[in-house]
Amino acid sequence: MSTPPLASLPIRRLTLRDLAACADSSEDRGWPREEHKWGFLLTAGKGYGIDDPEGGLVSACVVTEYGARDHPALAAIGMVLVAERHARQGVGRRMLRHVLSTMGTTPLALHATPYGRPLYEELGFKVTGRAEMVSGRFTPGRLETEVSTRPATAEDLAAILRLDEEVFGADRTHVITRLPAFADQLRVAEDNGRLIGYAAAWPNMETQVVGPLIARDTSTAQALIASLAAHTDRPLRIDVRHEELLSWAKERGLASVAFNAVMTYGSPELPGDWRRRFAPVTVAAC
Repeated sequence: MSTPPLASLPIRRLTLRDLAACADSSEDRGWPREEHKWGFLLTAGKGYGIDDPEGGLVSACVVTEYGARDHPALAAIGMVLVAERHARQGVGRRMLRHVLSTMGTTPLALHATPYGRPLYEELGFKVTGRAEMVSGRFTPGRLETEVSTRPATAEDLAAILRLDEEVFGADRTHVITRLPAFADQLRVAEDNGRLIGYAAAWPNMETQVVGPLIARDTSTAQALIASLAAHTDRPLRIDVRHEELLSWAKERGLASVAFNAVMTYGSPELPGDWRRRFAPVTVAAC
């Protein structure tokens, strides 16, 4: 029996039953399997995939929507993958065009690698910033200001959600409420009993990824990172857009790993206050 042409293979919704196939796709392209992250994204967002008649997935991606369910204020595209044996045959372009059509007028955002950026630009995405991934063993040092941090409790959830929506610019309840189960740590920063920031650290292979990180200012972000580092024996990994925080992190032992272009479609910039949005939960979900 002949194999159907790629263009005729249907795009379908992925579910948690596809978790292993998604992780296999990551591994096929030389990425870590990241099953923990895939599971989070497939439940908090919408996965799309093309089945390979010979087994596995031809392509996959995840879209995470924010805001009202019937009228999202923003959607993030991530984990765009095409199996090596099907690369350079227009599959990624077809998948992205499907997402653009499905999302209609909803503004879109993504973090693009240098490899993927030309395709996104061809489809109309515009560069609005740059994020640098840093990773390594955190070396404690003197904090520029004293900021009080502590583990988050269930009683903090309402205040975290209020602050997050104010800073992110859209409701992320479906993401934030999954953090206690997804992350190893969730901490808050306070000023006279008022919540001024929060951060999570979640396991990804041998590292702890810091994100999301929402903070009143750089000093608060530094205090939250230092407090997370003090409660793990793993190296940290952070995706940072802020130069001051980036320099500080490098002074504390984290080294540059990769660069991504922050890109948007249908909007000149991301909503909210990026000055207080110090790190995404994952670049796959902005």
